[in-house]
Amino acid sequence: MIIEFTVGNFLSFRENKTLSLEATNITEYKESTFKSGKFKLLKSAVLYGANSSGKSNFIKAMSTMKRIVMTSVEKTSASKFEIIPFLLNTSTENKPTFFELVFLIDKTRYRYGFEIDNSSIHGEWLFKLEDDNEIPLFIREVNGIGVTDDFKEGHGLESKTRENALFLSVVDQFNGEIAAKIISWFNDLGTISGLSHDNYRGVTFSLLDKKESKERLLDFFKDLDLGFEQLKFRKEKFQESFLPSDLPTELLNDIINDLQGKTIARINTVHNKYDEKGKKVGFRDFDLREQESSGTNKVFDISGPIFDTLIRGGVLVIDELDAKLHPLMTAAITNLFNSPEYNTNNAQLIFATHDTNLLSYGRFRRDQIYFLEKDKFEASDLYSLIEYKEEGSDKKIRKDRSFEKDYINGRYGAIPFIGNFEELLSNG
Repeated sequence: MIIEFTVGNFLSFRENKTLSLEATNITEYKESTFKSGKFKLLKSAVLYGANSSGKSNFIKAMSTMKRIVMTSVEKTSASKFEIIPFLLNTSTENKPTFFELVFLIDKTRYRYGFEIDNSSIHGEWLFKLEDDNEIPLFIREVNGIGVTDDFKEGHGLESKTRENALFLSVVDQFNGEIAAKIISWFNDLGTISGLSHDNYRGVTFSLLDKKESKERLLDFFKDLDLGFEQLKFRKEKFQESFLPSDLPTELLNDIINDLQGKTIARINTVHNKYDEKGKKVGFRDFDLREQESSGTNKVFDISGPIFDTLIRGGVLVIDELDAKLHPLMTAAITNLFNSPEYNTNNAQLIFATHDTNLLSYGRFRRDQIYFLEKDKFEASDLYSLIEYKEEGSDKKIRKDRSFEKDYINGRYGAIPFIGNFEELLSNG
């Protein structure tokens, strides 16, 4: 479970910016929170902002931190990390990037982070909360690594750690118990794109292969009223006829070479068929990929990661969740995480969207709503609605305000400046 994530000097983020999933003491929508030990956390957080405000960059920061944790130990001494700092200021363009996550594993709070550039680790730290005291397990600086007696599994491994390898990953390679738990936690952190979602279909297939998860998925599809009565799921030997004919020849040949002789999963949707008088006379199968809408395909593809996260009680981060989806479908997905009925294992969802309807009927608390916008130096800022104050006072935005209307009217910032619509239309 995530308590907070911080990134700095990365892409459009110049200063350190933090997204917190620790619930404040406001009273609305208590079902969107849960207790884990002494912590009260949020089940979801939504990111709003204009195009190029930094939403995707913030999510990319989370996926980049995960990638580095999972792969740094595999690199050679000459490998690069492909990190891009904030390049629009001379004070940051050659400085390291900052990543830090505060999270829970078995109700124990850890704080882990590192500073990194393309070629080396400049700093790395791991702290653990015991009672109300945060104690260091190890602290790494440019001139060395300090390991405490509370992290005995790291003793003797300092000299085995390259400049471009994380110490945590090295300790995991030598079967460190705490390190293994943390690496496993990062491995389970899901970050997906709402635009390029084909790669997640395999997760959906695997859940449809299991009775319990299959029933939950089919119930969800039925609730969304996607237009079909049922799904047919089967495995077949790959045939060239399975592929769309309009693919470029070179790409088509590559896919055929990759899949030749392999078994692949096939999904058909089943629709009612009627006669001229409107009487149901049977059923008709449609190929999901070829004959259903792009929105239906997206729902199918990302439902696997969504329900896998709900079942495991994990964390899922989605960029462009609303792309290709009707607003009611987007709301249905987010409601799964805020719902005590569906989210029984306290899974968490962090997502970026342009769908302002969720501000009206998404049932989000003020501390779940985040905005991003760029300042005059093109650096991204990140702030929560709960931090925002009423105009001319120190009071917080009231919970009964129309958040959607206020946002569209620019009250909270984080919207595009388009100029005079009438002038744009008259010049068209």
